Order: sequence, then C-alpha cells, then structure tokens
Amino acid sequence: MVAPPDNDVLWARALHFRHEDGSPGLSGVSLGVREGEILAVSGPRGSGKSTLLRCLSGLVRADDGEVWFNSVPVHTMGPAARERLRRDRFGWIDPAPVLVPELNVWENAALPLMLRGTGRRRAKAAALEWLERLDVGDRARKHPVELTHAERQRVCIARALAPAPSVLFADEPTAPLHRVDRAHVLRTLTTAARSHGITVVLATHEAQTAALADRTVSLLDGRCVRTVHLPPVSGPAESEGRAACSLSV
Repeated sequence: MVAPPDNDVLWARALHFRHEDGSPGLSGVSLGVREGEILAVSGPRGSGKSTLLRCLSGLVRADDGEVWFNSVPVHTMGPAARERLRRDRFGWIDPAPVLVPELNVWENAALPLMLRGTGRRRAKAAALEWLERLDVGDRARKHPVELTHAERQRVCIARALAPAPSVLFADEPTAPLHRVDRAHVLRTLTTAARSHGITVVLATHEAQTAALADRTVSLLDGRCVRTVHLPPVSGPAESEGRAACSLSV
C-alpha cells in the first residue's frame, strides 16, 4: 500500500463496487479531498454518487481499491472500527429525513454528541444553536411526527453539524426541501463548513448546488469523467485546477 498525499484528509484509489444484483456501482474511481474543502460529486441519478459516499465513509466496503482518512487505511478496518470512525469523526445527511420518533427535536439533534459521551447540557446547547441557524429552533420540544417533511430534514442537518465532524457526507441533502428553502439551507451548510474547517463531500445532480463547492467531480455510470475547480459564483470563470479524480476505462 502507498499512503495518500499529506494534504488530502480523504483519499481513495481505484474503487470498484458491485451491487447485490451484480450491477456495477463504481468502476475504478480515484480522488483526493483536501482538509476544509467542499467537494461536489455530481452526475445524473444512478451514476454512483451515493455509492461513492458510502464507500468513502466506511458505510460499505468497496470490492476492490483503497480508502484513507488522515493516512489511516479505512479499507482494512473491521466493522466495529469503521462504526467508531463514523461516530467520532464523520457526519452524514441522507436525502430522506430519518429521526428517532421517541425523542424530541433537540434530543434528536444532540444524539450524536451524547453517543460520543458529551454531557447532556453541552450537547443540548450545541443542538439548539444549529436548530436556530436552520430556522427550526422553535420546534425544539416537538416530536418528529409534529414536523413537516422539510422541518425534519433541517433537524437531520442540524444533527450532522452539531458534533463538528471532520468530514461531512451529504447525499442530496436538500432533496426534500422546496426550492425557496434550498438556498438558505445550503448557505448555512457551506458557511458552517468553512467557519468550522469541516471537509464536505456533497452528492448532487443540480448544477446550482455544485456551484457552491470548491471543486466538482463528475460521475457517469460509476466512472469519474472529469474534475474541475469551479470559479466563484459571482466572479469570472477561472482556469481548471488540478485533477483529483482519475478516469478509468
């Protein structure tokens, strides 16, 4: 094994993955993500975006290839070690909001912190801060059944941000939101990531969402087809930056 570059907090080489039905999910994807970077993984539905995030985060093991986090080989870890890594260092946002129905809103948002051993008072304060930023602070004592679908998704985003993870994996995080709400939530997410030094890997099929990232990786049929540095949204187009994803044929 060859260790990844020192400036990459997350690094993958030649990832291959097949779904249970035998269909290919990833076919030789390689990439590097720098610390504090917001990386968009774009492509049409079924292109392998979610599969790539699941492999990078250790939710599933690739059939072949390597995944490294801070020079630690994730691909050689057992299930218990990968679970600890996800609990202690990673955050995750699904396209569909899933909350614990027995807990109220702030308890759901504070749950990852309390699982890490953070005291109830500190965990509650962190959860309430993010709930306020995402405009659901007034719902803190409600239960998930009392919320709208969009409100539940905002709580899930607060839950992912409250522990200040090293890497946040966001799989189509604004999918359940109305278009008018998406811009605010995405601004909150990207601003939080930059102010707290959180590395973000964001899967999206929308060009407007990808434009908020520092760089984008495009997938098609499980293959990486292009990587470009995106210019600032309000500025002139800039030249392409270094490629961090290799095409495998």
